[in-house]
Amino acid sequence: MLEFPTAKEVMFMLAELRQKSQITIPKEIVLKLGLNEGDKLEVSEKDGMIFIMPVAVYPKKYLEELRGEIETAKVKIASGEKPVFNNIDALFAELEGA
Repeated sequence: MLEFPTAKEVMFMLAELRQKSQITIPKEIVLKLGLNEGDKLEVSEKDGMIFIMPVAVYPKKYLEELRGEIETAKVKIASGEKPVFNNIDALFAELEGA
């Protein structure tokens, strides 16, 4: 569920709706979020409010390959071929000993 930040946590700036429903995101926000021209933004509406969130878009082929790698890793973990770690310290201890 989406939680709303307090007024102290939000950077409020005005944006003007222009032709073709375009707006300009204030430079301060673009810089703070590290946005660049061509980045994808998800736009949604809820209860009369507009939300704009940066998103990462990956090619379908890349996601399919990643799913395959995850499935392979799950099989290796289930068979005991790959170890499972209870915490990050145990992982690093194994990596340092390798």
